[in-house]
Amino acid sequence: MEWTEGQPIYRQLRDLVVQRVMDGSFPEGEAIPSVRQVATDYRINHLTVGRAYQELVEMGLLEKRRGLGMFVAPGARKSLTNDEQQRFLDEELPAFVARIQMLGLETEEVVEQIMKNQGNSNADHH
Repeated sequence: MEWTEGQPIYRQLRDLVVQRVMDGSFPEGEAIPSVRQVATDYRINHLTVGRAYQELVEMGLLEKRRGLGMFVAPGARKSLTNDEQQRFLDEELPAFVARIQMLGLETEEVVEQIMKNQGNSNADHH
């Protein structure tokens, strides 16, 4: 993993865990790698890993089980998906619509392309 300069490492690690929960790599109810393991694997301070994990606990995405480690909390994926859907609707979609208007595209043409791409995407998943 390459860390970028513009953002603290603990945030980048937090975002990586979030991504793995969202894509199913870290399933709900399953243990995630220990603080010590992550610190060793990524050659970062264990306090940095602990800070990332603590934020995820506070967000309700991870739960600490005494003597067992950190686990993905029940409902974590749905919670993240709901948050991402809302962010898309509030932030990305309005920007997308503004760009469509700026380019002078017709709504029907855009919807047709979306449907065509969605069909291709669904075919890829089967």
